[in-house]
Amino acid sequence: MTKREALKDLQNRLAGRLQSARNDPVAASWLAVLVGTRHYLLPLNQSGEIFPLASIARVPYASAWFSGVVNLRGGLYAVVDLAGFLDRLEAPVRGEQAWSEVRLITFNPELEINCALMVDGLAGLRRAEAFSGTQPAPPGSPPFLGKVFLDAQGRQWQELDMRLLSQTADFLNIGT
Repeated sequence: MTKREALKDLQNRLAGRLQSARNDPVAASWLAVLVGTRHYLLPLNQSGEIFPLASIARVPYASAWFSGVVNLRGGLYAVVDLAGFLDRLEAPVRGEQAWSEVRLITFNPELEINCALMVDGLAGLRRAEAFSGTQPAPPGSPPFLGKVFLDAQGRQWQELDMRLLSQTADFLNIGT
């Protein structure tokens, strides 16, 4: 099996598990994603579909973290590079290997925002039982960043509320 086939197989398995988790919300609560060197948990009831990186049309005079727009299944979606948005940096530098792992995660249609978050990788689905403890969000965190969960390996996973993110003035203002 080639690396491309293995990645596609992983994506298909995750998409299937994501769909079954939506039908059984007790089974899983979050989609775990990697953003740069950090780990985030996206609530399943706020997450939409997962897509491989597609051809993104740039938008002039937009912030560096606003990657542009993309056609996903016939719909036009804004693409936000989550690493760039969270750090307010220029678009992060990624090597060729890193670009192959990048995924677009749309917002749940119920949130009524045609937007996809660009993340650096997927880490599967997580339930509350997968974590050994929680901590409150660090002082000064934006309102869309919630509790920090600790896993068995001591990694920190921070919950990111997509609904609150989509209502944040900074997120809605893509202009430079």
